[in-house]
Amino acid sequence: MAKDFSTREENYSKWYNDIVQRADLAENSAVRGCMVIKPYGYAIWELMQSALDQMFKDTGHSNAYFPIFIPKSFFSKEADHVEGFAKECAVVTHYRLKNDPNGKGVVVDEDAKLEEELIIRPTSETIIWDTYRNWVQSYRDLPILVNQWANVVRWEMRTRMFLRTAEFLWQEGHTAHATKEEALEETRKMLDVYSVFAEKFMAIPVLKGVKSENERFAGAIDTYCIEALMQDGKALQAGTSHFLGQNFAKAFDVKFTSKEGKLEYVWATSWGVSTRLIGALIMAHSDDHGLVLPPKLAPIQVVIVPIYKNEEQYKLVCDKADEIRLELQKKGIRVKLDDRDTYKPGWKFNEYEFKGVPLRLAIGPRDVENETIEIARRDTLEKSIYNQKDLANKIVHLLEAVQDNLYQKALTFRDTRTYYADSWDEFKQLLEKGGFIYAHWDGTTETEQKIKEETKATIRCIPLVSKKEEGKCIYSGKPSSQRVVFALAY
Repeated sequence: MAKDFSTREENYSKWYNDIVQRADLAENSAVRGCMVIKPYGYAIWELMQSALDQMFKDTGHSNAYFPIFIPKSFFSKEADHVEGFAKECAVVTHYRLKNDPNGKGVVVDEDAKLEEELIIRPTSETIIWDTYRNWVQSYRDLPILVNQWANVVRWEMRTRMFLRTAEFLWQEGHTAHATKEEALEETRKMLDVYSVFAEKFMAIPVLKGVKSENERFAGAIDTYCIEALMQDGKALQAGTSHFLGQNFAKAFDVKFTSKEGKLEYVWATSWGVSTRLIGALIMAHSDDHGLVLPPKLAPIQVVIVPIYKNEEQYKLVCDKADEIRLELQKKGIRVKLDDRDTYKPGWKFNEYEFKGVPLRLAIGPRDVENETIEIARRDTLEKSIYNQKDLANKIVHLLEAVQDNLYQKALTFRDTRTYYADSWDEFKQLLEKGGFIYAHWDGTTETEQKIKEETKATIRCIPLVSKKEEGKCIYSGKPSSQRVVFALAY
């Protein structure tokens, strides 16, 4: 499995692409910039969906679905929004094909031009707020707490599977509220949901903060975010929650009669995460042996590989292995028994190691006789012999240990790659190491843009938990009231 497999140090980008393809997560499609998510990769997404969907429902949200097509005129109603997405939009102009009169397949029927072009959704604020106008009349109709699981299209020129593709899968929450305070509370609440999911399920520590004006979502008053650090020292935006104020309500005339009988505009939020989280999983945990998955998001948490030499041993070992499989399944463990006789155990070991299965159980005739079993951990590559007695509970504890170890390892890595810079020269030197850099910034978009132009570093967030600390901007020397977090980023 690992033949010609790049290491992180040799070529980080190739290492990442090798894992995506060789671990059967995804592959490039016939459509430029679009990927095929293969069953193993999609199973990871389904586990993410399942966990997040329950978290959304636990906080009072319901799922709905809105059209993939958005009338072009809708994008003209919110100036910042259209400016932010105009260059990424895919546009539908015709609704019919016809046979080429020259016999060369089919061509667009020029007589079937749409009266108004349709945009394939890059995000759904506009179509949703046009719909909400029909849903809201009174304060009794609020709040609206809706989430949508969907695909979106953003016409990217430089793509990388899971991290940046022309089409990707995501969820987008869109809520409507009677007051500014309620909307702000919702924005922060959903940021906390994402933070808990990243740390408890993905085993990735994240920073919570607010985006600078340059980096905030098009059409938002404030964008809250969680930022994760990948093993190459680059940051990855892992989730965003936007306070939209009344911008979209005013653009689409969404008003309600308040308890006091006044006609007021609704307050709005939106929030989302996408399949780029699979890219985050890969880059945060994987190693030079292949993919590493946290147990909570592993499609196969435990694989059992029987070892035998003949037909007699095959039955003896596989019967016991199947017994163990059933025992683990009763504990809710996602387990696979690989009893294929077309591949040798060593090949199977390599396959499941490369695909990041958290625990591998190997059992042979002697293990059956001695009531023992060999367990290999993917996170540490350690192998140990365990007694089969109370095995299911031992496996449960081991899976918890793997989950916790991956988080602690990622946290230690982030801590060792977190720096403080007090001068421009120091900032540039630290940037070469890769990581999060806390530094003073004068708060101007001009300075932020110049830092980005000269170093490619961006402000990842203005930390929510941060002490006010007087200082001087590392670039301009002007006064600054607190440090912000810079990094190179995906």
